[in-house]
Amino acid sequence: MQVSPTFEVRNLRFEVDRSIPKFWQGGPKGVSLFLDNLSTLFPPGERFFMRAVRHFQDRVEDPTLRADVRAFHGQEAMHTREHRRYNDHLLSHDLPADVLEAEVAKLLELVERVLPKRWQLAATVALEHYTALLADILLDDPTLLAQAHPELAELWRWHAVEEGEHKHVAFDVYELAGGNYPERVGIMILASVIFWAVVAEQQVRLMKAADIHLSAKEWREFFTYMFVKPAPLRKLAIPFLRFFKPGFHPNQIPSTPAVEAWKAKRDAAMAAVAN
Repeated sequence: MQVSPTFEVRNLRFEVDRSIPKFWQGGPKGVSLFLDNLSTLFPPGERFFMRAVRHFQDRVEDPTLRADVRAFHGQEAMHTREHRRYNDHLLSHDLPADVLEAEVAKLLELVERVLPKRWQLAATVALEHYTALLADILLDDPTLLAQAHPELAELWRWHAVEEGEHKHVAFDVYELAGGNYPERVGIMILASVIFWAVVAEQQVRLMKAADIHLSAKEWREFFTYMFVKPAPLRKLAIPFLRFFKPGFHPNQIPSTPAVEAWKAKRDAAMAAVAN
């Protein structure tokens, strides 16, 4: 008998069309572009994560973890599909999402050529730590999406919930693959340098494409929002550092109660439709 996973794969589709404005988040223009920036990373990034886990998943013997690995692939595939549609929408606003996405894909192809397979899985573990933490921050502070376009706000909430649900999967597979503390933290440092360099460079390019890159006001409002109030990136620092503790496991960081609230709301909506 096949064991059920500890989380579900939700095949959700979002109406991402021209009715969504370029600056859709409701705060400083750069914040909308920052979320767009992250979206360009997801299709190639999620595919990289799936390949890294797939290479070692045969080592998983625990039935529940095997089921979670299958569900991990399912969730990541759904995220890839919806962020591709999101990124295609960005083109209608003259934002070069296709170019950025292709460049990230080439970077990850290089990583796969030069790094050992287990290091690729360690990089997946590192980046999944970021996505889980950013997801919790996004869900825990309702003001971040309170004024956002409802369709993209719901897309981000859905993605955030699922990042929290499967945050343990790559880590558990990595440990079964023989991962160790020095390798894990070393790859985290390397992955962090590359990740933030890519994010910073792409943010500048998106601000330029939106013709706000020369505005001191836009940059000031963007940095104030991200690091002063409500400060989502500043809130990232302390939980991020927990990764460097020997014996760390992603499940040691509890998910925000907003996760269960989102699930309950979603279940109620689906039940209403069914009736």
